[in-house]
Amino acid sequence: MSLKNDINMVKEELNSEEKFFEKAVMTEKFVKRYKNLMIGSLVVVVAVVAANIAYDINKQNNIESANQILLTLSANPDNTQALKELKDISPRLYDVWLLSKAIVAKDMATLKELKSSKVMLVGDLSAYELAQNSKDIDALNDYASKQNSIYRELAQVQSAVMLMHEGKTDLAHQKLATISEQSSLYKVAQALLHYGVK
Repeated sequence: MSLKNDINMVKEELNSEEKFFEKAVMTEKFVKRYKNLMIGSLVVVVAVVAANIAYDINKQNNIESANQILLTLSANPDNTQALKELKDISPRLYDVWLLSKAIVAKDMATLKELKSSKVMLVGDLSAYELAQNSKDIDALNDYASKQNSIYRELAQVQSAVMLMHEGKTDLAHQKLATISEQSSLYKVAQALLHYGVK
């Protein structure tokens, strides 16, 4: 009985070893067949990770350089070399810098140029500043007619005040009536409606 058990045990061990070797041979064939593909995939993954790291490092360096240039420009706004470097490194930040300088100086020519800026806020704010500084009711109305204008209600209030100064109170009241109750300028509009020139 024990000899029979021993023989069965040896058979089972041989079968399991045979299955192990069979799996090893199949794995070896798979690796040989797809070796180039696996190596290529690994190289691609390493290259993508390296490129991503390099991009992040370059982006961080650009941010730090732009910040240094801004500090230089804050200390000396007339530094044309620093301004040129800022334009090369960060054109968007360059537009923001020009806008801040143009608003302070009321530089209408620069504001006109910045109206077409690709930086959304810069284009919008320069259009508003241009309309406001020119004291042009039509320009303020054009600005206020755009749905996504940032200072839409403020432009409406300003044009209404200008209309009141011109004696066109009915038009001014129509303008002020369009300002919604949710607007932060609603109370100002209501005060102008009630206490403004009738």
